[in-house]
Amino acid sequence: MENMEIERKFTVKSLPDLEGKKVKVIEQAYLSTDPVVRVRKSDDQYYLTYKGGGHLIHEEYNLPLTEASYLHLLAKADGNVIRKKRYLIPYGGHTIELDIFEPPFSPLVIAEVEFESVNEAENFAPPDWFSEDVTMDKRYSNSYMSSQVLP
Repeated sequence: MENMEIERKFTVKSLPDLEGKKVKVIEQAYLSTDPVVRVRKSDDQYYLTYKGGGHLIHEEYNLPLTEASYLHLLAKADGNVIRKKRYLIPYGGHTIELDIFEPPFSPLVIAEVEFESVNEAENFAPPDWFSEDVTMDKRYSNSYMSSQVLP
């Protein structure tokens, strides 16, 4: 069974009101960037994720991990560990996942929106606080960011 993810990514001009919005604290690291294999801690849940190639559309599989297996795999990860707060913002039948990155990637803020179809993604009208559509720009993928040499 295939799990296809259809999503668009945007930079943001300004932060919306985040008061009362659900927030997750995320830490993730990459065992491989081609194909993408990552481990993620989201609050108190742990996952191993495989992502196939592609920007707008790609395969994605999430497998649950224990905390011990997450920590074991985290120690084997290459590159930068990415830490961010993800705010979940309802918007027109969708949920905007607003990621506010912690150092060394702050002040980066990225908004992601997932869709049921390519047509729905292509016809999405973003809110006015969104800026550039960076869906096809690999520099904004977390796997790419994990492999960058930072100052």
